[in-house]
Order: sequence, then structure tokens, then C-alpha cells
Amino acid sequence: MGSEAYQAQVLRAFFDTITGTDRNLTRVYLCVITVAKLRGESPEKLTFLKDQMIKSRAKHELSVDILDYMVDAANSLENKAVYSAFGIPESADADDFGSISLDSL
Repeated sequence: MGSEAYQAQVLRAFFDTITGTDRNLTRVYLCVITVAKLRGESPEKLTFLKDQMIKSRAKHELSVDILDYMVDAANSLENKAVYSAFGIPESADADDFGSISLDSL
């Protein structure tokens, strides 16, 4: 749980950076590599992520592969860790649903 909470905090820093006014690619790079190392990614995956960050710096826009990786990392975390990192209070009476059936429409 501790690692997931830290990953969630790093992911929050990543999303705050890319949506904020100071879109510092060095900060984005640090967030991406930190999450990759915390997830125990292979050296090949780390190299791929580093190459995507180099391309992002050259093109002055963030690679879709980086965004996809970070969203996948956020999606794989436990909800409790993400809620606490983003400062969202857990609600005991919140309804959770996985899908919507056509009958309910």
C-alpha cells in the first residue's frame, strides 16, 4: 500500500504539471521515470519511455505513449491510494458501478 500511495502522489504531480501553467518537461520526465521504477518496469520499457521523452522535448509536445503509460499506471492503482493522494474523501455511501445496461436507459 505504501508504494501505491507514493505512486499516486507522483501521478498527481505529473497531472498537475501537464495541466498547470508551468509545463516543465524535466518535472514530467522525473515523474514518468519514478513511476516506471516504482512499478519495476523492464530496462527495455525504461528505454522506450526515455526515448519518448526525448522526442517530446524535440517536438515541444508530450507523447501520446507517455500519457497512455501514465493513465495505465493510474488505472492499475488501488482506489484508496488514489483518493488519498488526490485529496478526495472516501464516501461510504458512494455508489460504484462497472457498467450501464441497455435496460436502464
